[in-house]
Amino acid sequence: MSNITEAPHPATASQVVGRDKDPFIGEENPFEAMMARFDHAAEILALDPGLYRVLRQPEKQVIVAVPIQRDNAEIEVFTGYRVLHNTSRGPAKGGIRFDLNVTLDEVKALAAWMTWKCAVVNIPFGGAKGGVVCDPTNLTISELERITRRYTAAIIETLGPESDIPAPDVNTNERVMAWIMDTYSMHKRHSVTAVVTGKPIEMGGSLGRREATGRGCMIVTKEALKHLGLPIRGAKVAVQGFGNVGSVAARLLQEEGLVVVAVSDVSGAIYSPTGLDIDDVVEWTREHRYVSGFPDSEAIAPDELLTLDVDVLLPAAVESTITRRNAGKIKAKVICEGANGPTTPSADKMLENHGAFVIPDILANAGGVTVSYFEWVQDRAAYFWDEHTVNERLQNIIQRSFHDVLSVARRHSVNMRIAAYMLAIERVAAVHRLRGLYA
Repeated sequence: MSNITEAPHPATASQVVGRDKDPFIGEENPFEAMMARFDHAAEILALDPGLYRVLRQPEKQVIVAVPIQRDNAEIEVFTGYRVLHNTSRGPAKGGIRFDLNVTLDEVKALAAWMTWKCAVVNIPFGGAKGGVVCDPTNLTISELERITRRYTAAIIETLGPESDIPAPDVNTNERVMAWIMDTYSMHKRHSVTAVVTGKPIEMGGSLGRREATGRGCMIVTKEALKHLGLPIRGAKVAVQGFGNVGSVAARLLQEEGLVVVAVSDVSGAIYSPTGLDIDDVVEWTREHRYVSGFPDSEAIAPDELLTLDVDVLLPAAVESTITRRNAGKIKAKVICEGANGPTTPSADKMLENHGAFVIPDILANAGGVTVSYFEWVQDRAAYFWDEHTVNERLQNIIQRSFHDVLSVARRHSVNMRIAAYMLAIERVAAVHRLRGLYA
């Protein structure tokens, strides 16, 4: 077997896999959507075809049955996934989600995104992702605990502080991470705090972790406005998705002087041209669960939020919400991708054509994995930092990463998304070149 080396005349990504460059490839498939961007960046980099094949393929894909006994004594079997995309730069890192829409393609895409996200902010992790196909709203707390513990036991051979470190994701939280850590620790016969991040503070969690993704979105939004020469104070913002990321980002942006005029969640969207009081909206959702019905606001269609005349649009909900069907109507000057994969490849070109500055997901929402890295470091050292230190170090990394990506974008005359992929791919590829190929 030959070593991975630089080829004198490397084949392009499309030549390696025989793909065409149809801009609509991947519109509905998250893995293909991610790979369309990967292919474009790899082609500009003239990536060696051997390296291309290595980086395109996940290292490990695990599918497990998760049988549990329901509270009514019936046995039900759920399906669980864990995908490790690349571990050349360090242990795999990635969340676990509980959702009916979890698929292997989605998990593969999110695992690859994590590889690139960790490389963009230059932390020593690779990418992973996991999920269980279930509806948490129809499960009791005890049933959720059984699913979590059985799933953990089923994938335990991949888990470990040196190999694969989960974190919260859609419909999972600190409590779920506590169950995973406890299950793993019981198997190892001693407490292993560093096996997960996003844990309760009392169990080795990091201060600032819960707000980290939203804080990262705030930091890159300010950097983008400064780069474009636009005022920060008074800039109007619309936030799609009012979960942890969207609500924290909205609150922090408001604290920085921006005006959040609209937010949405699964119940609908609310709008106020003079700005919403985000603290009041957060309190309303604590009492009423959803943003709908919030007083002193106008109810608007969720799709309308995306096309409001605002300076900043922050999609922080789910994948593929900005597509070729609505991208041409978006008026925002800056789009900060708080969610993973909110913009499809075909929408990218449309946004670029009318001058939108897109801060891609693998940069915009990397604050969470950055502070997860901090948590892992603190757990391993058994020495914990105050919140000011966490936030200061997060800001330094996110600001530096924004300008690293911007520098690549300028040097190669590409948009920020392709620049972020180019930077990430080159960092991962460089480690593969140094390590060579075990044969």
